[in-house]
Amino acid sequence: MPSVELTEEEMRLLRAALHAYLDDFGHNEADLLRSLKALIAKLDPDRST
Repeated sequence: MPSVELTEEEMRLLRAALHAYLDDFGHNEADLLRSLKALIAKLDPDRST
């Protein structure tokens, strides 16, 4: 399994980018929405999405 080390600032930027990407999708991309939400949850499981 690949892994990437990120600084706190890089993690914040990645999380913000994923949320922005998530916000751009409509109702027809349910599978992609679920995948993005799962990825965001993996990045920081203590934070609510």
